[in-house]
Amino acid sequence: QVQLVESGGGLVQAGGSLRLSCAASGRSSYAMGWFRQAPGKEREFVAAISWSGGRTGYADSVKGRFTISRDNAKNTVYLQMTSLKPEDTAVYYCAATSVYRDSYYDSQAWYAYWGQGTQVTVSS
Repeated sequence: QVQLVESGGGLVQAGGSLRLSCAASGRSSYAMGWFRQAPGKEREFVAAISWSGGRTGYADSVKGRFTISRDNAKNTVYLQMTSLKPEDTAVYYCAATSVYRDSYYDSQAWYAYWGQGTQVTVSS
């Protein structure tokens, strides 16, 4: 079993930055990802990272503004968000796969474990 706890969300003005953290307990070495869900919308892919950290992928809407990284010694994945826009407002979820392969995954179907989510609100 893997437990995921997100932190770092909050209220920020447009153009600002936030860093989300996801602490994982239990088994590690999984590919992980961040997803988000805005009010009235489906949950969508944001970014993902392979278990080694060597491979990353991003949604087009965040490419160049967000950076995913991980520290396996701390069992923690990060999402550095810069140049935030009001449309980035959402609940952000951390997720972990149960696949032991050094790749990243942008489909929710790959993810077996989910955190409780952290709210990010960007004001205009």
